[in-house]
Amino acid sequence: MEFIRDYADWFYLLGAVLFILTLRGLSGPKTAIQGNRYGMIAMAIAVITTFFVANHPVVWMIVGAMVLGAVVGIARARTVPMTQMPETVALMHSLVGLAAVLIAIAAILHNNQMTALFVDHEGALNAAAVEHTHMSKVHLFELFVGCFVGAITFTASVFAYGKLAAKKWAKTISGSWVKPVQALIFIAMLVCGFMFFTTGNMPAFWAMTALALAFGWVWIAPVGGGDMPVVVSLLNSFSGWAAAGIGFTLENNMLIVAGSLVGSSGAILSYIMCKAMNRSIINVLFGGAMGGAAPVVAAGDKVQRNHRSGSADDAGFLMSNADSVVIVPGYGMAQGRAQNAVKELAHILKEQGVKVRFAIHPVAGRMPGHMNVLLAEADVAYEDILEMDEINSDFPATDVVLVIGANDVVNPAAKDDPTSPIYGMPILEAHRARTIMVIKRSMATGYAGLDNDLFYNDKTMMIFGDAKKVVEEMTKAINGNGH
Repeated sequence: MEFIRDYADWFYLLGAVLFILTLRGLSGPKTAIQGNRYGMIAMAIAVITTFFVANHPVVWMIVGAMVLGAVVGIARARTVPMTQMPETVALMHSLVGLAAVLIAIAAILHNNQMTALFVDHEGALNAAAVEHTHMSKVHLFELFVGCFVGAITFTASVFAYGKLAAKKWAKTISGSWVKPVQALIFIAMLVCGFMFFTTGNMPAFWAMTALALAFGWVWIAPVGGGDMPVVVSLLNSFSGWAAAGIGFTLENNMLIVAGSLVGSSGAILSYIMCKAMNRSIINVLFGGAMGGAAPVVAAGDKVQRNHRSGSADDAGFLMSNADSVVIVPGYGMAQGRAQNAVKELAHILKEQGVKVRFAIHPVAGRMPGHMNVLLAEADVAYEDILEMDEINSDFPATDVVLVIGANDVVNPAAKDDPTSPIYGMPILEAHRARTIMVIKRSMATGYAGLDNDLFYNDKTMMIFGDAKKVVEEMTKAINGNGH
């Protein structure tokens, strides 16, 4: 395959263009499938081209790794439910970080081995035309950056996976000691990295790697659940920069381009999400966590508040007699795997002449676009799914809003209470609708650990139970079979 080797740069350029088209396609639900296809083609071109341009490739090892990766990837794609996609994405990010660390280690060990061989057998190696160039400061810096970014990405992503999957070992930590420990580990990591960069000292390199792994863990551990969508997006960015670092180490232009695209797009998305929450990225990662432990209230200070509850039959009757209904999905819908039931409810209401739309908050769920993905899986029409800025002005004219498992993204305290931790965060203004119905398992707080005034509003009816079961009962009631 000399042809591929001779024109490798052109193949890489084609792959880079396709990756750009991938990002363009993923910018909207209607073009997302086509965007994914571009990405798959681009990755196939990148892998095949790299395979043929590699110097002295260990064919059986490369083919074995490709087959193993394909088997694991296909198996995960077919078996992972959409409700578990956030933690799966986080776990995938960790593998990119681990790859960056391992490649950096391999490159350094190989260089040291070749240097030692040349010290002992320089004449014989020169006679055999074996070439060896000592690592420059630039190369050492690339390895330094790639290794510590990859190590942080690896452990941070593993912890994010554990937190999203509700693993017992991924507990949120808090206390006055956390930030000093974070700062100490980070400074020590940079000091060791600087020593390696300036002297090539291997103990400093190992120490830097270990400290980076530890920092990734203690960095993410204090972050609350409410900030996890931003964290997942940011880790996506980090995995891209780690991949770009690998590209510099391996001198692979395709990997540099692809990694840079992922890194920059992830960073931009993180910024957009922070803006949607009215928070800075620094506040999310190093400030007060939104979604940590709920504030402790003394028993004598807790005020009992009344709420109005109803049944699925009541809700079905109200929606079937409404002119317009807006459905606000949250993580409760994902947890109950209720997206197909919700789609059926919307279909039944439309058949009865009700205008039904879906309102999506940018940070609803566990990862960016979580609700959009779930609704797309259920084949909800794209034109019925509206973002926060598109739908907020319509709430005052909406007869019924159905909130399914959402908490903080519809909390009026974000607009009305300057003392609230979420004050200033843009929300879906469901409280402005004529009637609000909320499906929840209980009156428990959301990620932010805050009570929600919406649940006690005179216009609100609480319906307790599993989201899927409750929605199915609503559908039966509308069809006249629930009585």
